[in-house]
Amino acid sequence: MGLGREGKSVLEYLKKSTQFQKAKIEVLDKKNGRDYLKGLARFDLIFRSPGVPYNLPELKKAREDGVAFSSVTRLFFENYKGKTIGVTGTKGKGTTSTLIYKILKAAGKKVFLAGNIGKSAIEALAKNKNTPLAVLELSSFQLHDLDISPEVAVILDIFPDHQDAHADLREYYEAKANIAKFQKKSDRIYYFADNTMSRKLAVKSPAQKTAVDYKKFNEFKRTDLVIKGIHNFRNAVMAATVAKSFGVDWPTIKRVVKVYRGLEHRLEFVRKVKNVNFYDDSASTNPMTTVAALQAFGKEKKILIAGGMDKVWDYSPIVTALKKYKTEMVILFGENKNKIRIAIKNSAKVKLVKNLEEAVKAAHKACQEIPNNKSQITKYSVIFSPGAASFDMFQDYADRGRKFETLVRKLTK
Repeated sequence: MGLGREGKSVLEYLKKSTQFQKAKIEVLDKKNGRDYLKGLARFDLIFRSPGVPYNLPELKKAREDGVAFSSVTRLFFENYKGKTIGVTGTKGKGTTSTLIYKILKAAGKKVFLAGNIGKSAIEALAKNKNTPLAVLELSSFQLHDLDISPEVAVILDIFPDHQDAHADLREYYEAKANIAKFQKKSDRIYYFADNTMSRKLAVKSPAQKTAVDYKKFNEFKRTDLVIKGIHNFRNAVMAATVAKSFGVDWPTIKRVVKVYRGLEHRLEFVRKVKNVNFYDDSASTNPMTTVAALQAFGKEKKILIAGGMDKVWDYSPIVTALKKYKTEMVILFGENKNKIRIAIKNSAKVKLVKNLEEAVKAAHKACQEIPNNKSQITKYSVIFSPGAASFDMFQDYADRGRKFETLVRKLTK
């Protein structure tokens, strides 16, 4: 059900599996029309892709009719014989998963990385069947109907998200909790000590618990990192703590962490145009990630480009951040631009534009027009941190980020 990246990997797996050799396999995808979810009771087993919402009425009815459901993630856990490190959180999953993987690999461990990071877990498993260690980035959609937990669970910052896809916040948090709920006493779980929901979800696990407090960490400093922001320092501390538990020495951990440049579209430096640095944070799909982006630049002079498809958001956290961290202007585009404008109108100068191209040009122009100290060229940062989903104008956040970078590279000095 759903023939995207994960759906295709399941289809290939089923075709090669001896278990499903005699099974009749059908593909259900929304591209086949609005009625693609009709008559689900005729199936014995349905593999749901993460992009197909768990709580659709047709799926609920199928479960009531006794249809069994599975997924890429379940297939992985049922067939992988090694140890799994599962990482979840509202944001930071990709960075933390990648850092854990890179540190373990640098230490000579045989390990592979898969999951929500962009590599199908079952496809990765086919290539790494005998690899003893796996790092899996797990979203709420992948965890939702899972009743298996990894041997090592990592819970990062958890805050409201995906209200367009989950029935309510409670359902979202319960989906996240599945990373810990089914662990054994001999398993391990790591969580952020200062995040309320991270602590609450960790309590659901019977495993050995480790609370991670970045304020008490002193093996490396925030200024040692290439990647900007306190949120990235927190994620690096978590990755380092988990890697250390696997016997990796501190010199190796510090060497990897200090040169790590981050993932695409996550406060990624794009280009400097005269006195203006442009940053792509297109992976920011909710207000809290925009807050983190503004915080990362502190009191530096900056212009924020934001807006996109609304996911039933409260934008008040951005209001507080705009007041606290010096922001010269906010340029808004997208479906929710007026909703954000109303929320932040008393916090910063706001400009509305039609599209991303106009936003980039307006930001570049504004940096030239803002009065500078004549004796010293003032440096500005333009931060593209939408704080909203991308689907109103783009295929996904990566597509949105690539288009932003293309537009920035076309700018002339």
